[in-house]
Formats: sequence, structure tokens, C-alpha cells
Amino acid sequence: MKTDTQKFKTVATFQDAMAARITAGMLCDNGIPADVFGADSTYPSLGYIKPIEVKVNESDYDEAMSILAASQSAE
Repeated sequence: MKTDTQKFKTVATFQDAMAARITAGMLCDNGIPADVFGADSTYPSLGYIKPIEVKVNESDYDEAMSILAASQSAE
């Protein structure tokens, strides 16, 4: 992912790190660089779980949302 001038936008939020990684992988497989944020800062043993976010470059946001919507309607 570009980090110098690009801004990131969240395309999905999860409580489960594996689901977030699967979603990021699906976006990457479709040509959209995606990454998982917050997966290392969850504390389920304390009863507190910080949301895990899948983020893409701002310029890829609309296409990423279309891909995610299409994958949900296919289920």
C-alpha cells in the first residue's frame, strides 16, 4: 500500500482477525491493495475487543466497496 501521499479508508470492520484477513486477501486478489489494521491490539481475555479494520487506498475505495457488495450478494 502507498503510504506517502495516499490516505486510507476503511471498507470493512470485524471482531475476528481471520475474517478481516480473508477480506483483505480477496481485495488483493482483485487487484486492490488492502491491509488489516488493529489485529494485534485485541484483548479478548479482558472482555474488550477493538474492531479490526480492513483499509484500502482512498482512490480504490469505491471499487473495493463494489467488490465487497458483489461478494456478499453471491453468498
